[in-house]
Amino acid sequence: MLGSIRKFSGSIYAKVLLAIIIIPFVFWGMGDFTSGGKNVVLLIDKEKYSTQQFVDFINKTKTEKVNADDIEEFLADFIGQKLIEKEIENFGIKLSDTSLSKLIKHQKKFKRDNEFSRNEYEKFLLENNITAVTFESLLSQQEKKKQLFDLIGGGIYPSKFLINLSYDNVNQKRDVRLINLTDVFKKQINFSQNQILDYFNKNKDKYSIIYKTIKLLELTPEKISTSNEFSDLFFKKIDEIDDLTMEGKNLDFISKKFNLGEPQLLSINEKGQDLSLKNTNLVKNDLVKKVFSIQENEPTAFLENKNKYYLVELTKTENIQKNIEDENVKNIVLLDLSIKTKRKMLAEIVDKINKNNFDKNDFEKLSKKENVNIQTINLNNRNDDKTLKIQIVNEIYNYPEKKVFVVSDLSYTENYLIYVNKIKNVTIGNDTDEYKRYLNLSQVKIANELLNTYDYHLKNKYKVDINYKALDVLKNYFN
Repeated sequence: MLGSIRKFSGSIYAKVLLAIIIIPFVFWGMGDFTSGGKNVVLLIDKEKYSTQQFVDFINKTKTEKVNADDIEEFLADFIGQKLIEKEIENFGIKLSDTSLSKLIKHQKKFKRDNEFSRNEYEKFLLENNITAVTFESLLSQQEKKKQLFDLIGGGIYPSKFLINLSYDNVNQKRDVRLINLTDVFKKQINFSQNQILDYFNKNKDKYSIIYKTIKLLELTPEKISTSNEFSDLFFKKIDEIDDLTMEGKNLDFISKKFNLGEPQLLSINEKGQDLSLKNTNLVKNDLVKKVFSIQENEPTAFLENKNKYYLVELTKTENIQKNIEDENVKNIVLLDLSIKTKRKMLAEIVDKINKNNFDKNDFEKLSKKENVNIQTINLNNRNDDKTLKIQIVNEIYNYPEKKVFVVSDLSYTENYLIYVNKIKNVTIGNDTDEYKRYLNLSQVKIANELLNTYDYHLKNKYKVDINYKALDVLKNYFN
Protein backbone atom coordinates (compact mmCIF):
# COMPACT_ATOMS: atom_id res chain seq x y z
CA MET A 1 0.00 0.00 0.00
CA LEU A 2 2.89 2.36 0.60
CA GLY A 3 4.41 4.00 -2.48
CA SER A 4 8.04 3.49 -3.39
CA ILE A 5 8.72 7.20 -2.90
CA ARG A 6 8.27 6.84 0.85
CA LYS A 7 10.65 3.93 1.05
CA PHE A 8 13.63 5.89 -0.16
CA SER A 9 12.74 9.42 0.90
CA GLY A 10 16.29 10.02 2.07
CA SER A 11 17.86 8.83 -1.15
CA ILE A 12 19.09 10.47 -4.34
CA TYR A 13 15.79 9.58 -6.03
CA ALA A 14 13.89 11.60 -3.46
CA LYS A 15 16.19 14.55 -4.12
CA VAL A 16 15.35 14.22 -7.81
CA LEU A 17 11.63 14.34 -7.05
CA LEU A 18 11.98 17.24 -4.63
CA ALA A 19 13.65 19.27 -7.39
CA ILE A 20 10.58 19.00 -9.66
CA ILE A 21 9.00 22.38 -10.27
CA ILE A 22 5.22 22.22 -10.29
CA ILE A 23 3.39 25.22 -11.70
CA PRO A 24 0.80 26.31 -9.07
CA PHE A 25 -2.75 26.63 -10.33
CA VAL A 26 -5.65 28.53 -8.81
CA PHE A 27 -9.08 26.96 -9.16
CA TRP A 28 -10.94 30.12 -10.16
CA GLY A 29 -10.83 30.75 -13.88
CA MET A 30 -10.94 27.04 -14.73
CA GLY A 31 -13.86 25.46 -16.49
CA ASP A 32 -16.33 23.06 -14.93
CA PHE A 33 -18.26 20.07 -16.28
CA THR A 34 -21.95 20.80 -15.93
CA SER A 35 -22.74 17.15 -16.58
CA GLY A 36 -20.98 13.92 -17.38
CA GLY A 37 -19.79 10.73 -15.77
CA LYS A 38 -17.59 10.23 -12.80
CA ASN A 39 -14.85 8.31 -14.60
CA VAL A 40 -13.29 11.49 -16.08
CA VAL A 41 -11.98 14.03 -13.57
CA LEU A 42 -10.21 16.44 -15.89
CA LEU A 43 -10.12 17.81 -19.44
CA ILE A 44 -7.11 19.77 -20.73
CA ASP A 45 -8.19 21.13 -24.11
CA LYS A 46 -9.80 17.98 -25.54
CA GLU A 47 -7.67 15.40 -23.75
CA LYS A 48 -9.43 13.45 -21.01
CA TYR A 49 -7.82 12.28 -17.78
CA SER A 50 -9.62 9.54 -15.90
CA THR A 51 -10.37 9.35 -12.22
CA GLN A 52 -8.16 6.25 -12.11
CA GLN A 53 -5.20 8.20 -13.57
CA PHE A 54 -5.64 10.83 -10.87
CA VAL A 55 -5.91 8.19 -8.11
CA ASP A 56 -2.74 6.51 -9.44
CA PHE A 57 -1.00 9.91 -9.28
CA ILE A 58 -2.10 10.36 -5.66
CA ASN A 59 -0.88 6.89 -4.70
CA LYS A 60 2.50 7.51 -6.32
CA THR A 61 3.09 10.91 -4.75
CA LYS A 62 1.50 10.62 -1.29
CA THR A 63 3.81 10.36 1.71
CA GLU A 64 1.10 9.82 4.32
CA LYS A 65 -2.59 9.00 4.62
CA VAL A 66 -4.65 11.18 2.27
CA ASN A 67 -7.66 13.11 3.59
CA ALA A 68 -10.51 14.68 1.63
CA ASP A 69 -9.06 18.13 2.32
CA ASP A 70 -5.88 17.16 0.42
CA ILE A 71 -7.60 16.24 -2.85
CA GLU A 72 -7.70 19.71 -4.42
CA GLU A 73 -4.00 20.24 -3.64
CA PHE A 74 -3.20 16.91 -5.33
CA LEU A 75 -5.35 17.96 -8.29
CA ALA A 76 -3.44 21.23 -8.65
CA ASP A 77 -0.16 19.26 -8.74
CA PHE A 78 -1.67 16.77 -11.21
CA ILE A 79 -2.77 19.60 -13.53
CA GLY A 80 0.65 21.24 -13.22
CA GLN A 81 2.40 18.00 -14.15
CA LYS A 82 0.18 17.39 -17.18
CA LEU A 83 0.62 20.93 -18.50
CA ILE A 84 4.39 20.70 -18.14
CA GLU A 85 4.31 17.37 -20.00
CA LYS A 86 2.37 19.08 -22.80
CA GLU A 87 4.94 21.89 -22.96
CA ILE A 88 7.82 19.39 -23.08
CA GLU A 89 6.11 17.72 -26.04
CA ASN A 90 5.35 21.10 -27.62
CA PHE A 91 9.02 22.15 -27.52
CA GLY A 92 10.19 18.72 -28.71
CA ILE A 93 12.40 18.15 -25.67
CA LYS A 94 13.81 14.61 -25.68
CA LEU A 95 16.43 12.67 -23.77
CA SER A 96 18.30 9.93 -25.59
CA ASP A 97 19.27 6.64 -23.95
CA THR A 98 22.91 7.72 -24.21
CA SER A 99 22.25 11.00 -22.38
CA LEU A 100 20.22 9.21 -19.70
CA SER A 101 23.04 6.73 -19.22
CA LYS A 102 25.54 9.58 -18.75
CA LEU A 103 23.20 11.27 -16.28
CA ILE A 104 22.95 8.12 -14.17
CA LYS A 105 26.71 7.51 -14.26
CA HIS A 106 27.30 11.09 -13.11
CA GLN A 107 25.42 10.57 -9.81
CA LYS A 108 27.74 10.40 -6.80
CA LYS A 109 25.48 7.85 -5.12
CA PHE A 110 26.39 5.28 -7.75
CA LYS A 111 30.15 5.80 -7.67
CA ARG A 112 32.87 3.77 -6.02
CA ASP A 113 36.45 5.09 -6.04
CA ASN A 114 35.15 7.99 -8.15
CA GLU A 115 33.97 5.61 -10.89
CA PHE A 116 30.44 4.47 -11.75
CA SER A 117 29.67 1.15 -10.07
CA ARG A 118 26.91 -1.06 -11.45
CA ASN A 119 26.83 -2.87 -8.10
CA GLU A 120 26.15 0.40 -6.24
CA TYR A 121 23.38 1.25 -8.69
CA GLU A 122 21.69 -2.14 -8.32
CA LYS A 123 22.17 -2.01 -4.54
CA PHE A 124 20.38 1.36 -4.51
CA LEU A 125 17.46 -0.05 -6.52
CA LEU A 126 17.18 -3.08 -4.25
CA GLU A 127 17.38 -1.08 -0.99
CA ASN A 128 14.73 1.32 -2.18
CA ASN A 129 12.43 -1.30 -3.68
CA ILE A 130 12.29 0.30 -7.12
CA THR A 131 12.92 -1.09 -10.58
CA ALA A 132 15.50 0.34 -12.95
CA VAL A 133 12.74 1.09 -15.49
CA THR A 134 10.74 3.17 -12.97
CA PHE A 135 13.77 5.05 -11.68
CA GLU A 136 15.14 5.82 -15.14
CA SER A 137 11.71 6.93 -16.37
CA LEU A 138 11.32 9.41 -13.51
CA LEU A 139 14.90 10.63 -13.83
CA SER A 140 14.28 11.19 -17.56
CA GLN A 141 11.08 13.16 -16.80
CA GLN A 142 12.95 15.30 -14.28
CA GLU A 143 15.74 16.10 -16.73
CA LYS A 144 13.23 17.08 -19.42
CA LYS A 145 11.53 19.43 -16.94
CA LYS A 146 14.91 20.93 -16.09
CA GLN A 147 15.61 21.50 -19.80
CA LEU A 148 12.19 23.13 -20.23
CA PHE A 149 12.81 25.62 -17.45
CA ASP A 150 16.34 26.25 -18.72
CA LEU A 151 14.75 27.03 -22.07
CA ILE A 152 12.34 29.50 -20.46
CA GLY A 153 14.69 31.17 -17.99
CA GLY A 154 18.14 30.36 -19.39
CA GLY A 155 20.48 32.82 -21.07
CA ILE A 156 19.51 35.68 -18.77
CA TYR A 157 22.26 38.22 -18.09
CA PRO A 158 21.19 41.09 -15.82
CA SER A 159 22.57 44.60 -16.27
CA LYS A 160 25.22 46.02 -13.93
CA PHE A 161 22.54 48.37 -12.60
CA LEU A 162 20.31 45.44 -11.50
CA ILE A 163 23.28 43.62 -9.94
CA ASN A 164 24.21 46.72 -7.93
CA LEU A 165 20.55 47.14 -6.97
CA SER A 166 20.53 43.61 -5.54
CA TYR A 167 23.84 44.24 -3.77
CA ASP A 168 22.69 47.56 -2.30
CA ASN A 169 19.40 46.04 -1.12
CA VAL A 170 21.38 43.71 1.16
CA ASN A 171 24.50 45.71 1.97
CA GLN A 172 23.49 49.35 2.26
CA LYS A 173 24.42 50.95 5.58
CA ARG A 174 21.79 52.50 7.82
CA ASP A 175 22.04 55.05 10.61
CA VAL A 176 19.01 54.32 12.83
CA ARG A 177 17.43 56.00 15.85
CA LEU A 178 15.51 53.68 18.16
CA ILE A 179 13.15 53.85 21.13
CA ASN A 180 12.58 50.60 23.00
CA LEU A 181 8.79 50.57 23.39
CA THR A 182 8.98 47.75 25.92
CA ASP A 183 10.38 50.34 28.35
CA VAL A 184 7.41 52.59 27.53
CA PHE A 185 4.90 49.76 28.06
CA LYS A 186 6.23 48.59 31.43
CA LYS A 187 3.95 50.86 33.43
CA GLN A 188 0.84 49.50 31.73
CA ILE A 189 1.59 45.77 31.84
CA ASN A 190 1.76 45.46 35.62
CA PHE A 191 -1.56 43.65 36.16
CA SER A 192 -3.42 43.25 39.44
CA GLN A 193 -4.79 39.92 40.65
CA ASN A 194 -8.34 41.14 39.89
CA GLN A 195 -7.39 41.98 36.30
CA ILE A 196 -5.84 38.54 35.84
CA LEU A 197 -8.89 36.77 37.29
CA ASP A 198 -11.33 38.90 35.30
CA TYR A 199 -9.49 38.18 32.03
CA PHE A 200 -9.41 34.46 32.80
CA ASN A 201 -13.14 34.30 33.57
CA LYS A 202 -14.03 36.17 30.37
CA ASN A 203 -11.83 33.87 28.28
CA LYS A 204 -12.30 30.50 30.00
CA ASP A 205 -12.84 28.69 26.71
CA LYS A 206 -9.36 29.76 25.66
CA TYR A 207 -7.94 27.82 28.60
CA SER A 208 -10.06 24.74 28.00
CA ILE A 209 -7.64 22.39 26.28
CA ILE A 210 -8.39 19.36 24.12
CA TYR A 211 -6.19 16.39 24.98
CA LYS A 212 -5.84 13.21 22.97
CA THR A 213 -4.70 10.05 24.70
CA ILE A 214 -2.82 7.73 22.36
CA LYS A 215 -0.87 4.50 22.24
CA LEU A 216 2.35 4.99 20.29
CA LEU A 217 4.82 2.50 18.81
CA GLU A 218 7.83 3.49 16.72
CA LEU A 219 8.42 0.86 14.02
CA THR A 220 12.18 0.35 13.84
CA PRO A 221 14.09 -2.30 11.84
CA GLU A 222 15.20 -3.92 15.12
CA LYS A 223 11.59 -4.44 16.21
CA ILE A 224 10.31 -5.66 12.86
CA SER A 225 13.13 -7.54 11.16
CA THR A 226 15.65 -8.19 13.99
CA SER A 227 18.18 -6.14 12.03
CA ASN A 228 19.25 -2.51 12.16
CA GLU A 229 19.06 -2.23 8.35
CA PHE A 230 16.18 -0.77 6.34
CA SER A 231 15.97 -3.95 4.30
CA ASP A 232 13.47 -5.25 1.79
CA LEU A 233 12.03 -7.46 4.58
CA PHE A 234 11.53 -4.38 6.78
CA PHE A 235 9.55 -2.53 4.10
CA LYS A 236 7.56 -5.65 3.25
CA LYS A 237 6.39 -5.89 6.87
CA ILE A 238 5.78 -2.12 7.00
CA ASP A 239 3.44 -2.57 4.02
CA GLU A 240 1.66 -5.41 5.83
CA ILE A 241 1.19 -3.22 8.93
CA ASP A 242 -0.16 -0.39 6.80
CA ASP A 243 -2.60 -2.80 5.13
CA LEU A 244 -3.82 -4.05 8.51
CA THR A 245 -4.54 -0.50 9.71
CA MET A 246 -6.53 0.05 6.49
CA GLU A 247 -8.51 -3.08 7.32
CA GLY A 248 -9.40 -1.61 10.73
CA LYS A 249 -7.18 -3.84 12.91
CA ASN A 250 -6.26 -2.22 16.22
CA LEU A 251 -2.80 -1.60 17.64
CA ASP A 252 -2.91 -4.50 20.11
CA PHE A 253 -3.73 -6.97 17.32
CA ILE A 254 -0.89 -5.68 15.10
CA SER A 255 1.56 -5.50 18.00
CA LYS A 256 0.92 -9.13 18.95
CA LYS A 257 1.10 -10.32 15.34
CA PHE A 258 4.52 -8.74 14.79
CA ASN A 259 5.75 -8.96 18.41
CA LEU A 260 6.30 -5.19 18.62
CA GLY A 261 6.21 -4.89 22.41
CA GLU A 262 4.31 -2.53 24.69
CA PRO A 263 3.27 0.86 23.29
CA GLN A 264 3.93 4.20 24.95
CA LEU A 265 0.82 5.82 26.48
CA LEU A 266 0.60 9.62 26.05
CA SER A 267 -1.94 12.39 26.64
CA ILE A 268 -1.12 15.48 24.56
CA ASN A 269 -2.67 18.77 23.48
CA GLU A 270 -2.37 20.24 19.98
CA LYS A 271 0.97 21.80 20.92
CA GLY A 272 2.38 18.41 21.86
CA GLN A 273 2.38 19.20 25.57
CA ASP A 274 1.42 16.73 28.28
CA LEU A 275 -1.06 17.42 31.09
CA SER A 276 1.55 19.50 32.96
CA LEU A 277 2.11 21.58 29.75
CA LYS A 278 5.59 20.17 29.20
CA ASN A 279 6.71 19.36 25.66
CA THR A 280 6.77 15.68 24.68
CA ASN A 281 8.96 13.94 22.10
CA LEU A 282 6.12 14.27 19.61
CA VAL A 283 6.96 17.98 19.28
CA LYS A 284 10.56 17.14 18.44
CA ASN A 285 9.42 14.59 15.87
CA ASP A 286 6.77 16.89 14.29
CA LEU A 287 4.08 14.25 14.82
CA VAL A 288 1.55 16.32 16.75
CA LYS A 289 -0.45 17.58 13.76
CA LYS A 290 -0.68 14.08 12.31
CA VAL A 291 -1.81 12.62 15.63
CA PHE A 292 -4.52 15.28 15.95
CA SER A 293 -5.81 14.42 12.47
CA ILE A 294 -6.70 10.88 13.61
CA GLN A 295 -10.48 10.44 13.84
CA GLU A 296 -12.33 8.37 16.45
CA ASN A 297 -14.11 6.33 13.76
CA GLU A 298 -10.67 5.21 12.45
CA PRO A 299 -8.59 5.28 15.64
CA THR A 300 -5.60 3.23 14.47
CA ALA A 301 -3.23 4.88 12.03
CA PHE A 302 0.09 4.22 10.38
CA LEU A 303 2.18 7.42 10.31
CA GLU A 304 5.41 8.32 8.59
CA ASN A 305 7.55 11.32 9.45
CA LYS A 306 11.18 12.19 8.65
CA ASN A 307 11.97 8.65 7.45
CA LYS A 308 10.55 7.17 10.65
CA TYR A 309 7.44 4.99 10.94
CA TYR A 310 4.87 4.86 13.72
CA LEU A 311 1.78 2.92 14.71
CA VAL A 312 -0.66 5.11 16.64
CA GLU A 313 -4.04 4.41 18.22
CA LEU A 314 -6.36 7.09 19.58
CA THR A 315 -7.96 5.86 22.81
CA LYS A 316 -9.63 8.99 24.18
CA THR A 317 -10.36 12.65 23.38
CA GLU A 318 -11.28 14.97 26.25
CA ASN A 319 -11.73 18.68 26.86
CA ILE A 320 -9.99 19.68 30.10
CA GLN A 321 -10.75 23.02 31.74
CA LYS A 322 -7.59 24.51 33.21
CA ASN A 323 -7.67 26.32 36.56
CA ILE A 324 -6.27 29.80 37.19
CA GLU A 325 -4.62 28.44 40.34
CA ASP A 326 -2.33 26.41 38.08
CA GLU A 327 0.92 28.42 37.88
CA ASN A 328 1.43 27.46 34.21
CA VAL A 329 -2.06 28.68 33.32
CA LYS A 330 -1.59 31.91 35.26
CA ASN A 331 1.64 32.59 33.36
CA ILE A 332 -0.14 32.02 30.05
CA VAL A 333 -2.93 34.43 31.10
CA LEU A 334 -0.33 37.04 32.03
CA LEU A 335 1.38 36.58 28.68
CA ASP A 336 -1.94 36.89 26.81
CA LEU A 337 -2.85 40.04 28.77
CA SER A 338 0.56 41.51 28.09
CA ILE A 339 0.36 40.82 24.34
CA LYS A 340 -3.19 42.21 24.13
CA THR A 341 -2.12 45.43 25.90
CA LYS A 342 0.99 45.84 23.75
CA ARG A 343 -1.00 45.29 20.55
CA LYS A 344 -3.49 47.98 21.57
CA MET A 345 -0.76 50.55 22.33
CA LEU A 346 1.19 49.67 19.18
CA ALA A 347 -1.99 50.01 17.10
CA GLU A 348 -2.55 53.52 18.47
CA ILE A 349 0.98 54.61 17.44
CA VAL A 350 0.72 52.94 14.01
CA ASP A 351 -2.64 54.64 13.41
CA LYS A 352 -1.05 58.04 14.07
CA ILE A 353 1.87 57.24 11.75
CA ASN A 354 -0.47 56.11 8.95
CA LYS A 355 -2.45 59.33 9.29
CA ASN A 356 0.80 61.36 9.16
CA ASN A 357 0.24 62.51 12.73
CA PHE A 358 3.51 61.13 14.05
CA ASP A 359 6.86 62.38 12.73
CA LYS A 360 10.42 62.87 13.99
CA ASN A 361 9.36 65.62 16.41
CA ASP A 362 6.74 63.33 17.95
CA PHE A 363 9.39 60.61 18.10
CA GLU A 364 11.59 62.89 20.23
CA LYS A 365 8.65 64.14 22.34
CA LEU A 366 7.71 60.54 23.23
CA SER A 367 11.27 59.94 24.44
CA LYS A 368 11.13 62.94 26.79
CA LYS A 369 7.58 62.30 27.98
CA GLU A 370 8.24 58.64 28.89
CA ASN A 371 11.81 59.29 30.01
CA VAL A 372 13.31 56.67 27.71
CA ASN A 373 16.54 57.05 25.79
CA ILE A 374 16.86 57.30 22.02
CA GLN A 375 19.53 54.82 20.97
CA THR A 376 21.70 55.28 17.88
CA ILE A 377 22.45 52.09 15.96
CA ASN A 378 24.54 51.67 12.83
CA LEU A 379 23.60 48.69 10.68
CA ASN A 380 26.18 47.46 8.17
CA ASN A 381 23.82 45.18 6.19
CA ARG A 382 20.64 43.10 6.41
CA ASN A 383 22.55 40.36 8.22
CA ASP A 384 23.92 42.62 10.95
CA ASP A 385 22.43 41.08 14.09
CA LYS A 386 25.01 42.32 16.62
CA THR A 387 22.43 44.58 18.33
CA LEU A 388 18.99 43.51 17.10
CA LYS A 389 17.34 40.26 16.04
CA ILE A 390 17.73 39.51 12.35
CA GLN A 391 13.93 39.61 11.96
CA ILE A 392 13.87 43.19 13.30
CA VAL A 393 16.83 44.21 11.11
CA ASN A 394 15.13 42.90 7.97
CA GLU A 395 11.99 44.87 8.81
CA ILE A 396 14.06 48.05 9.23
CA TYR A 397 15.52 47.52 5.74
CA ASN A 398 12.02 47.58 4.25
CA TYR A 399 11.48 51.28 5.11
CA PRO A 400 12.84 54.43 3.47
CA GLU A 401 15.01 57.21 4.90
CA LYS A 402 13.52 59.87 7.22
CA LYS A 403 10.58 57.63 8.10
CA VAL A 404 9.18 56.73 11.55
CA PHE A 405 7.69 53.23 11.94
CA VAL A 406 7.02 50.46 14.46
CA VAL A 407 8.75 47.06 14.41
CA SER A 408 7.95 44.06 16.63
CA ASP A 409 9.01 40.43 16.76
CA LEU A 410 6.39 37.69 16.39
CA SER A 411 5.87 37.27 20.13
CA TYR A 412 5.75 41.03 20.87
CA THR A 413 8.67 40.52 23.26
CA GLU A 414 10.69 43.18 21.45
CA ASN A 415 8.94 46.32 20.22
CA TYR A 416 10.69 49.36 18.78
CA LEU A 417 9.85 52.76 17.41
CA ILE A 418 12.35 53.38 14.60
CA TYR A 419 13.51 56.44 12.73
CA VAL A 420 15.86 55.89 9.76
CA ASN A 421 18.15 58.89 9.94
CA LYS A 422 20.39 58.13 6.97
CA ILE A 423 20.94 55.48 4.30
CA LYS A 424 24.33 55.06 2.65
CA ASN A 425 23.99 53.24 -0.66
CA VAL A 426 26.81 50.96 -1.83
CA THR A 427 28.02 49.48 -5.12
CA ILE A 428 30.21 46.52 -6.02
CA GLY A 429 33.14 46.09 -8.41
CA ASN A 430 32.61 43.69 -11.30
CA ASP A 431 35.92 41.86 -10.77
CA THR A 432 35.08 40.34 -7.36
CA ASP A 433 33.64 37.02 -6.22
CA GLU A 434 30.80 38.96 -4.57
CA TYR A 435 29.88 40.42 -7.95
CA LYS A 436 29.50 36.91 -9.38
CA ARG A 437 27.32 35.90 -6.43
CA TYR A 438 24.98 38.88 -6.87
CA LEU A 439 24.94 38.34 -10.62
CA ASN A 440 23.61 34.83 -9.94
CA LEU A 441 21.07 36.20 -7.44
CA SER A 442 19.86 38.73 -10.01
CA GLN A 443 19.57 35.97 -12.62
CA VAL A 444 17.47 33.86 -10.25
CA LYS A 445 15.21 36.82 -9.46
CA ILE A 446 14.61 37.58 -13.15
CA ALA A 447 14.10 33.87 -13.90
CA ASN A 448 11.46 33.67 -11.13
CA GLU A 449 9.65 36.65 -12.61
CA LEU A 450 9.77 34.97 -16.03
CA LEU A 451 8.36 31.76 -14.57
CA ASN A 452 5.51 33.71 -12.99
CA THR A 453 4.77 35.15 -16.43
CA TYR A 454 5.04 31.66 -17.91
CA ASP A 455 2.54 30.41 -15.33
CA TYR A 456 0.10 33.10 -16.53
CA HIS A 457 0.84 32.13 -20.15
CA LEU A 458 -0.03 28.47 -19.47
CA LYS A 459 -3.30 29.40 -17.79
CA ASN A 460 -4.30 31.24 -20.96
CA LYS A 461 -2.85 28.74 -23.43
CA TYR A 462 -4.73 25.66 -22.22
CA LYS A 463 -8.39 25.27 -21.35
CA VAL A 464 -8.65 23.33 -18.08
CA ASP A 465 -12.03 21.81 -17.18
CA ILE A 466 -12.59 20.04 -13.86
CA ASN A 467 -15.37 17.52 -13.29
CA TYR A 468 -16.37 18.56 -9.78
CA LYS A 469 -18.88 15.71 -9.52
CA ALA A 470 -16.06 13.20 -9.93
CA LEU A 471 -13.95 15.25 -7.53
CA ASP A 472 -16.68 15.12 -4.87
CA VAL A 473 -16.89 11.34 -5.25
CA LEU A 474 -13.14 11.13 -4.66
CA LYS A 475 -13.38 13.38 -1.61
CA ASN A 476 -16.06 11.13 -0.14
CA TYR A 477 -13.87 8.11 -0.84
CA PHE A 478 -10.93 9.64 1.05
CA ASN A 479 -13.12 11.06 3.82
